Amino acid sequence: MTKFSELQVSDVVLNALESMGFEEATPIQAATIPHALQGKDVIGQAQTGTGKTAAFGIPMIENFETGKKGVQGLVVAPTRELAIQVAAELNRLGKSKGIRSLAVYGGQQMDRQIRALKDRPQIVVATPGRLLDHLNRRTIKLHDIKVAVLDEADEMLNMGFIDDIKDILKAIPEERQTLLFSATMPKEIREIATTLMNDPTEIKVKAKEMTVENIEQTFMEVPERFKFDTLTNHLDIYSPKLAIVFTRTKKRVDEITDGLQVRGFRAEGIHGDLTQGKRMSVLNKFKNERIEILVATDVAARGLDISGVTHVYNFDIPQDPESYVHRIGRTGRAGRTGEAISFVTPREMPHLRLIEEVTKSKMKRMVPPTNQEAARGKQQATAEKLLKLIENEDLQSFHQTATELLEDHDSISVVSAALKMLTKERKDVPVTISSVQPISVKNTRSKGPKGRKGGGKRFYGNRSKGGRGDSRRGGERRGGERRGGKGNFQKRRNRQK
Repeated sequence: MTKFSELQVSDVVLNALESMGFEEATPIQAATIPHALQGKDVIGQAQTGTGKTAAFGIPMIENFETGKKGVQGLVVAPTRELAIQVAAELNRLGKSKGIRSLAVYGGQQMDRQIRALKDRPQIVVATPGRLLDHLNRRTIKLHDIKVAVLDEADEMLNMGFIDDIKDILKAIPEERQTLLFSATMPKEIREIATTLMNDPTEIKVKAKEMTVENIEQTFMEVPERFKFDTLTNHLDIYSPKLAIVFTRTKKRVDEITDGLQVRGFRAEGIHGDLTQGKRMSVLNKFKNERIEILVATDVAARGLDISGVTHVYNFDIPQDPESYVHRIGRTGRAGRTGEAISFVTPREMPHLRLIEEVTKSKMKRMVPPTNQEAARGKQQATAEKLLKLIENEDLQSFHQTATELLEDHDSISVVSAALKMLTKERKDVPVTISSVQPISVKNTRSKGPKGRKGGGKRFYGNRSKGGRGDSRRGGERRGGERRGGKGNFQKRRNRQK
């Protein structure tokens, strides 16, 4: 994995990324950002969920002028859901630098969008139909466009937008940077790349065959504020011999480590800010079982090869499936079995399903353990230790004292007292962990009628009766909003030539 700081990303954007919980780049980000920062055209082939938004968003934000209002960047996306999510992520990335993004899509009031556009955002994220509507009305001006991005290009092809895409690209300045991202590369998309892009650099991130054997994979749906208590309860019940807890930021590594220590666990953390000497010291303690829990970021755990890890906890679900496989592969080694438990907030459930789809694995749902179950788990662990002593140790020298105790007290009271004395009482200390932005899936596959995925056909309403007109599967509505459609826009563009 590559850290964003290695990609010539400015401090202001690095701070934004850290606040969002991202320290290391996904493969598509690491491969795309250097070329895009240099102004090169890029064709990126990668699956959904690999972090493409930051791959094109970071270079846009780095290269755009903050003091200049007006649309400098255009992102075209197939559905309103994707447009909204991309704009939200770009706003988080660009907030500190003063770069604003606006989502423009069908189904939202045109007047509202026109008012928002008058505020002159630097980036517009638009669905094809609604973008052409605005071009017809001349409410979006594209003459200052520096960068054009086509996101999920194959999905736009499947939904019948390919001609619209060509018209949009022809309507913006030829002196521009074009970035195209697509999971597949059909000939129609390849034609755009060869005719409307300038010597593009091709980047292909092939999804690896991700198989995970000998690892039981489970997940718990847990709101962010309950994650830490859920973690400690699970640790109390299952008492892992060696466990790794993965989280997304250095700050959370420190907070989780401190929280585990104050509650009585032998835990230490590693992340990129620690010296190599300190990291090796912590890892040696973990290997030698002087600590039972290692808290780490992905970067710090890169190349980690420690046998005997019984549990891996994804305190924060990773942003791409490859990271998930890399993390849980720290357990279940050398023929041993292991367990991987992921804590997923309700908003992150679609991302979990994406990881299942890409890794071809199914995770079992686990109910978060309660405090009472955790207390019972600690007692059970003590009882097992007592049984091992009975089976393996010579206790003859204790018999007389035991007999005297049983003369004055019943056996249940004596055993209960022994369990209480030997059970490690967990310190009920309140622990606060700073929150990170949940990861959401950029879902471009909206369901059509009867649950079918959107295809390339168009649906036409009865315009004379006030119908909505041309409504494409996937949620992109056009029709009455366009008033004259592509033809009028094409005529105007030809006159301008």
